[in-house]
Amino acid sequence: MSTRTRLAALGPARAFVSRELSWLGFARRVLHLVGRTDLPLLERVKFAGIIGMLHDEFFMKRMSGLKREVAGRAKKLSIDGRTPADELAACRAQLLAQVAELSRLWRGELVPELARAGLPILRHDDLNRDERAALRAYFARNVQPILTPLAVDSEHPFPFISNHGLNLAVFMPQRGDTRFVRIKVPGNRPRWIPLEDRPAVVPIEQVIAANLDLIYPGSAPAAVHVFRVTRGAEGDIDQADGDADAPLMEPGSIIRQVSSELKARRFAGVVRLQVDSAMPESQVAWLSRQLGIGPDDVYPTRALLGMSDLQHFDGRGRDDLRHPPHRPADHPRLRRLSASASAIFDAIARGDILLHHPYQSFDSSVLRFLNSAAADPAVLAIKLTIYRTSRDSPLLRALAEAARQGKQVAVLVEITARFDEAPNIAWGNFLENEGVHVSYGVERLKTHVKLALVVREEPDGVRRYAHVGTGNYHSGTAKIYEDLGILTCDESICNDVASVFNSLTGVIPYPENSKLLVAPVSMRRRFIKLIRREAEHARAGRPAGIDAKMNQLQDAEIIHELYDASGAGVPIRLNVRGLCCLRPGVEGLSETVRVFSVVGRFLEHSRIFRFVNGGHAEHFIGSADWMKRNLNGRVETVIPVEDPGLKRQLDDILAAYEQDNCSVWDCRSDGEYVLRTPAAGEPRREVQDEFIRRGRGVAEPAGAGS
Repeated sequence: MSTRTRLAALGPARAFVSRELSWLGFARRVLHLVGRTDLPLLERVKFAGIIGMLHDEFFMKRMSGLKREVAGRAKKLSIDGRTPADELAACRAQLLAQVAELSRLWRGELVPELARAGLPILRHDDLNRDERAALRAYFARNVQPILTPLAVDSEHPFPFISNHGLNLAVFMPQRGDTRFVRIKVPGNRPRWIPLEDRPAVVPIEQVIAANLDLIYPGSAPAAVHVFRVTRGAEGDIDQADGDADAPLMEPGSIIRQVSSELKARRFAGVVRLQVDSAMPESQVAWLSRQLGIGPDDVYPTRALLGMSDLQHFDGRGRDDLRHPPHRPADHPRLRRLSASASAIFDAIARGDILLHHPYQSFDSSVLRFLNSAAADPAVLAIKLTIYRTSRDSPLLRALAEAARQGKQVAVLVEITARFDEAPNIAWGNFLENEGVHVSYGVERLKTHVKLALVVREEPDGVRRYAHVGTGNYHSGTAKIYEDLGILTCDESICNDVASVFNSLTGVIPYPENSKLLVAPVSMRRRFIKLIRREAEHARAGRPAGIDAKMNQLQDAEIIHELYDASGAGVPIRLNVRGLCCLRPGVEGLSETVRVFSVVGRFLEHSRIFRFVNGGHAEHFIGSADWMKRNLNGRVETVIPVEDPGLKRQLDDILAAYEQDNCSVWDCRSDGEYVLRTPAAGEPRREVQDEFIRRGRGVAEPAGAGS
């Protein structure tokens, strides 16, 4: 029976998982960490903040899209056969459940435990008279001068409510009725105001609410409530499917368009109203009407609003309530290099180097590679792609210095990277002013590749060095994201990387016969060919298997090919951190497929692909997930790893995830995930802890230093 026939017999609901609901399943796995009593307290608080951030992003990106589809009466069904209205309702139910659980954990566990640990987040009502007086003085001096009360009446329209800002809804008595006054909580003041005489903080919104008489002397408000709105990421440039029929833009128009889209996003429609659960229904209904939303867009909570602020909660020096500090180790091949700018190039010339961040240092490898290129007189040119980078990037400042020294420096800045558009435009302007050649991506495609190329003049001629990675050139996230990269001077790889840069900046067609898999040119076709080859090996009785690690799996064509390979008997193991639309372990469809997800201290971000190939395994790493947007609508690169020592290291990395028995979630055939737990008497094996130990040299992976 063909895969198509099996899918028709099963129906989409039993063969696939909704993209949106699978993503919320990932959020639920993160929410589980908030409730993990074996984790340090401030780590649990941080994960509560991450959940707040994840929910914010989901509403901006996904719920806003579903609402537009419903409003436009879209007929297209989701991969699991749901209408947009059905999917919207299912997402809302899941979000309400997660908000309720987060509220329970916050009020019932985190707040009491913070108090017991000597770091209480207090209510203003909990303070004594002297503490209230001190906060009143702080408010009058540091907060009140910033506030702008905005009343609503016949002469004053309802004000614009900005995205994700905290607001006070103040209801002032007036002639037997109430007048609404909106006070925006200033974002440039600390969210958590410390007390002077004990280690405790009070949320700023409560301090404002308790001192409104300084703004309205002699008139006490009838009620004060906190609210917050989320606006959809409407108007974004979203070429996710690589629409070949999209109109061509005028020269240089991409910056104007992105700037226009950023302005549009500020004023996009409201997709969520968060209110404190004490706000009466009549006031919620009135506020909803002013914002143009219905009751299904309202999300009351008994927890704090703006939970994402907890990511930056100051533990006032209580490092004992956090994970022990992680200090990335230098790669074994880079530990004892001389201070010479040429030293890292000499190390790369001795053989390819596989980097594993954050266990191995980004600063002493990738950043040193590019800093050395900027400083080395023998370097003629540097090329780099930027998708996301830090606000004060030492890397880009080094490139600017290289340009000032007369080196040819070219940087491709992707200014449509969602939510990083503004800083990327600013970096582009800075680099151009310093003499760097700046390009702003490819028309109709996002540039998601992670590539750097250095051209160096050496005694035997010009030689090129490259870095190909799975993560961004961002020194901050490199400390908390798990990623891989390769430093190489392999001539064929460097030639392919140079061709990618030429294609990006000069619109030169990319060669089909390259070693690199490049989207949208050849990557989809070559991945399908690799998957089908495994099926052929399995049918012929030869060794076969697929191991893939990625962030997300959604592409319907790739999933069909994996189902076909499973039907041929290919063992398939998919380590997918986030959403996964493939349903594993379904009888007659995906019986040989296993899906699991790792959620831990560091964000799993690397992409690894391994094909057994009849016993002659091929390995790849790169920037692409198996998502339609990655394969069709983005420029992506995946590099083959050919060095035997590096292949053994990748095998060890993949095996370490298999051996984890306490941070891996296994996906069942019904789409639900179950956390692995150690068997009786079995020691805990947590993969990220294992990699930390390896980085310290406690257990070096096979092939390390080769």
